[in-house]
Amino acid sequence: MKYIVTVGNKRHVIEIKDTNEIFVNDRPITIDLESASGSNVHSMLIDGRSYLASVERTTEDWQVLLLGDLYSVNVVDERQERLAAASGGAGGASGEFKLKSPMPGLVVTVPVTEGQAVEEGDILIILESMKMQNELKSPMAGTVTKVRVKDGDSVEGSQLMVIVTAETEE
Repeated sequence: MKYIVTVGNKRHVIEIKDTNEIFVNDRPITIDLESASGSNVHSMLIDGRSYLASVERTTEDWQVLLLGDLYSVNVVDERQERLAAASGGAGGASGEFKLKSPMPGLVVTVPVTEGQAVEEGDILIILESMKMQNELKSPMAGTVTKVRVKDGDSVEGSQLMVIVTAETEE
């Protein structure tokens, strides 16, 4: 089965061959994935390199915290992709990014304010979780339209913290 995975504005085709081998854009990758029991934290061994990631399913997509960066990941299988294309479905970005906490934690700082313009990669929130500070960054340029937390707030997993609306080019 093939999956179409969109991270930011980058689209990847992933094909799962067996439990330890996948193809990403036709490139073979050896992977070993283990989940901590009862947790959204995953240990991954990819082509011999070790990574820890927090993965949380939301109603719209997957939120993946990896190496201190938060990614919104949309996943559809090839059948869903064909159906969306046939029905004229956009399948693209909605123009709005909802930054949700990838895990419970403490908001260390919120360096943005409502109405502020941000660029792709700008820090929206610094969140402390599991004794680590994570810089949660904007995946796109736009304007901060909502800030729902402040410095020192405790947040739950999947709690909405900031909304960024994309600049329209019309």
